[in-house]
Amino acid sequence: MQTFYGTGTALITPFKKDHSVDYDAYKNLIEFNISSGVDYLVVNGTTAESATTTKEEKAKLLQIALDVNNGRKPFMYGIGGNFTAEVIQRIESTNFKGIDALLSVCPYYNKPSQEGVFQHYKALAEKSPVPVLAYNVPGRTGINMSAKTSIRLSEVKNIFGVKEASGDLVQAMEIIKNTPDDFLVISGDDLLAVPSVSLGAVGAISVLSNSYPGLFSEMIKAAIQSRFQQASEILFGFTEINPLMYEEGNPVGIKSLLAHMGICSDEVRLPLVKASDGLQQRIIQAHSKIRVAVK
Repeated sequence: MQTFYGTGTALITPFKKDHSVDYDAYKNLIEFNISSGVDYLVVNGTTAESATTTKEEKAKLLQIALDVNNGRKPFMYGIGGNFTAEVIQRIESTNFKGIDALLSVCPYYNKPSQEGVFQHYKALAEKSPVPVLAYNVPGRTGINMSAKTSIRLSEVKNIFGVKEASGDLVQAMEIIKNTPDDFLVISGDDLLAVPSVSLGAVGAISVLSNSYPGLFSEMIKAAIQSRFQQASEILFGFTEINPLMYEEGNPVGIKSLLAHMGICSDEVRLPLVKASDGLQQRIIQAHSKIRVAVK
């Protein structure tokens, strides 16, 4: 699946002041990312506030993204949950025309065993009409999908990799070491993307690339091509702003940054709230130090 080498943007969902979806801003954001050189698009992930968008909104967002993309970039779509049968039902009711892969988060809240996690993904893989990328993000799910489980999943037909966001480079290294070359490890942590690539990961699914699609893609391409000094120079430029993206919850920070850049509003849906005044100011200050041409 070399289709998903490089940078994928985990697209946000823009909202208007009344908290309805701003579909025009969404179209502009997608075009901004495509024209700036990201390698693929990720729609309806966690950063898209998928927990607080309706079934109807998800369907419209998907169709708009497919229409704007028009086959120009590979396309990944997120469907996940903690009730396996319900996730399968949503997979079966989705039209996958134009969708190249499914991103599915590790089951959350009910804290299954590692065997339960394995069986969950195995069941999804059997029903998905496109290849599946597992997503390990303990900070959100409350459990860590172990390296051993990821290694087992590499043997399951129709699972092509894992988005690894445990923050544990040793775990990522163990997965890379003990899985076939065609099983992809994709960084889910922007600041660990370059060191992850140095170990054998193939890129990142990024939050920051919503705002910096060109610069982030340049960094990942440099790392993949073993130009690590150049990649590190760009990475060091992100070290101040990246923690601010998560300080008050994701996508609170990235939406504040996008609003400052004039791309969309900073509105989020409850229980998330907009960035505090102090955080907004620190984001603006950190942004001013980053080498990027802002449109």
